[in-house]
Parts: sequence; structure tokens; C-alpha cells
Amino acid sequence: MQDSKIPKITHLGAEYGVTGSCHLLQANGLNILVDCGSVQGGDAARDMATWPVKPSEVDFLFLTHAHIDHIGRIPELVEKGFKGEIITTEATKLLIVPMLEDAMSFTHLRESQIDRLNGVIDELSWGFEYGETFDLKQGVRFKLQNAGHILGSCFVRFESAEPPWSVLFSGDLGAAGRPLLPDPDPPDACDVLILESTYGDTLHQAAGDRVQRLGAVLSQALADRGKVFIPAFALGRVQEILYDMDRLFSNPELKQRFPLLAGKNRIPVFLDSPLGLEITRIYSKLSQYWDRESRSLLHRGDHPIDFDQLYAVARHEDHNKLLEMSGPAVIIAGSGMCTGGRIIDHLKAGIDDPRNDIFFVGYQAEGTPGRDIVRYAAKPGGYVCLDGERFDIRARAHALSGYSAHADQKGLMDWVKSMPRKPARIKIVHGDAPAREALARLLVFSGYRVEF
Repeated sequence: MQDSKIPKITHLGAEYGVTGSCHLLQANGLNILVDCGSVQGGDAARDMATWPVKPSEVDFLFLTHAHIDHIGRIPELVEKGFKGEIITTEATKLLIVPMLEDAMSFTHLRESQIDRLNGVIDELSWGFEYGETFDLKQGVRFKLQNAGHILGSCFVRFESAEPPWSVLFSGDLGAAGRPLLPDPDPPDACDVLILESTYGDTLHQAAGDRVQRLGAVLSQALADRGKVFIPAFALGRVQEILYDMDRLFSNPELKQRFPLLAGKNRIPVFLDSPLGLEITRIYSKLSQYWDRESRSLLHRGDHPIDFDQLYAVARHEDHNKLLEMSGPAVIIAGSGMCTGGRIIDHLKAGIDDPRNDIFFVGYQAEGTPGRDIVRYAAKPGGYVCLDGERFDIRARAHALSGYSAHADQKGLMDWVKSMPRKPARIKIVHGDAPAREALARLLVFSGYRVEF
């Protein structure tokens, strides 16, 4: 039931799924969207024609971060009449255009159309700093705080004095203790909390363990003379993988533990992703948003996401040469769920070779090839369909949750409990049914009023 004091909130995407985040807040005469993302896997997108308001009637679009499942439908929103302001953090503003340009390159749009849309989106976008409260319109104020998910990610709190209300959208919350980025900020109190639940039923492996596992997999690959394929999201995951590789190749203790990775035998690492290269350059320019440890490494002359045997693969002809190269090698490429991009070519060329390994470092949505590889790799006769062709899975597949950019169940609970007081209501979104239900049960047990 809608509280008369609370604005109307309509979930236009990711209410009952993981991708396609889009939420409409109607308050004090304003129509405010929070995120406008594309769907992936088996999630469904709601036609904008069925929205309670037309795109032209949306006054503001707030972006919690620059992942495509949170920004991917912005071009469609603009094409259908949106002329309002796009509000986000300074870092996310710099990431929007390259992320959308890459996403639109796989559509029917011509290059001139992509350039025009990106120009319009850039003109409408405004970047704000963390931790400050700003006036919007009609007595509504907002504050962006660090969500610790990826560079520039935030959660958004809206408030009004008359009538009095406050609503907080968590966006995607990051796991604590990860490299490169600070932990999520503690949230202010609110009347209504819209809370993500991607890993609401999961406890992640400790982040520190993942470097050890990565070192073990790379050592095995070097011994087998095989390749390690890492499907990775260009924004966030690529940079964390590079960070851990840099530690393996430069940290004395890790070099001693994994001697096959040290010295002249060091395995070559190829970043076969033009978007990943561009985003990594942006990350390097925005070191003021890194955590203390990463900034300290940089100041000591050890760039935490760059190392000697890292090779950039930008041109398509170099990508084709890499396909023909024998191992051992590490190849990082998109897309992160194996739904397209250069990783598909690598998997088609090497997934049937038992010397090879596939290293999954992110969530694999239902209905994606990545999910099928994780599910069927260990089963006799396991196969996956890539570009409409069937490929037997003989390469070893590894899923490492320590790389998740999302908080797990404990992280979500700790974050909610850090609020100065309990929200009057929590609405759980952005999760599969088991994750939403498990998190809801735990919150209810802790005395919260929950809808899911």
C-alpha cells in the first residue's frame, strides 16, 4: 500500500530480475527516473509506450553507475523525446559516452546516428561530487554517495521538507575490501529504501583468496601450455583483474609462491578489448577516486593496473593474429557474459581444448552462454551454443565469486544495518527470486518491513 506521505514509485525494470534497472519516482510534481538500463539473458524489458509517463515528460534521469544494464536504454529514451537533465557523478559522466558508443555499435544504428545521440547525451549530462546535498526543483533535494561498485558508482537519496519524505535508491552496492575502490559509504536514514539483491542468497569467497586462486590457475595454464580465457566486463572487472595480475607479477611473497609466473617465464597477458582499453585509460586518469592502497602503489611508482607483459589488442587484425597464437597466454576480452564481443571468437577457437581454462569473474545471467558454460562444463557431453553453433566444452571452467562487484548477503545486511534508524519500508529489487526471497527473510527476521 502506498503511504500518502511517500512519493509514488514505479519499477519499470529489474523489479523481479537482475538486469534492466529503471525506476520512476513521481514526487512534488516531478518525474524522476533512476537508471535506464538494457536487459540481458532472460530478463524482459518494458516497452516505453507502456510507461506511466512519456519519455518527454521525464524531468530528470539519475544514473547510479555506467554499466549497460543501468544506462543502455538512454539512447532510446532520447530518441523518444527525453530532454531533461541527466545527473550522476563526475566519474560516471566520463564513462557514459564510451560505454554507450560500444553498446550502440552492435545495433542497427549508423555511425552518424551514434555520434549524434552521444552528443545529445553528453550535453544533457551533469556530474556532481559525492557527499553533498543539492537542490533539484519543487523542494526536492538529492545527495549522491559512494556505492563502491565500480568507478563513479553511487547510491542516491532524495528528500523533501514539505511534504516530508525521503527515498534512497541503493543502485548496485560493492563488496567491502576490494582493491582500487573504497568501501561503500554508510547510508543516511530514509523512509523508503529501494535495495538491490543480486547476491542476496550468497556469501562470497574472501577477496584476498582470489589472488591465490588466480595464481594457481595461471600456473596450471603455464604448465599445460594452454590459454586462460577471461570473459570480463570492460568497466570494473577488467581493471580488478589487471590489479591482481600486477600483484602476482610484482609482490615478492606471491612471486615466491608462484615461481612459474616470475622472471623470464612470465605469462603474456592480452587485453583484447578496445572498450576495456579505453575504460582502463579513464580509470588511470581518475586515480583520485581509488582507495588508499592503490594510490599508495601509484605514488611509489608501481602502477596497479599496468605491468611489463600486458599487451593491448586494439586493432581487429591483431585480434585475428591472437586467435592463431599458441599458448600459454592469458586473454581478457568482452563480453562478460559471453553474449557477444571478441571473447566469442576465442571460445570458438579454444573451448574444446582441455589444456585451456575459462575463468569467470562476474555474474552470469540465466539464458547467457556464460551461464551455460559454468553449468555444463563439468558434465559429460557438456556443450554451449556460440553464434548458433554447438561447441563441446572440454576446457576447464572456474567461477570465482571473489571478483564480484556486488555486495553479498552479509555485505547488504551490514550496509542496511548501518543506517541511523530503520526505514519504514524496504523494497527489494534487482535480483533473481531466490536471492530476493533469502534477503527478505533475513531482513524480516531482523525486524524490517520488507516488500519483494
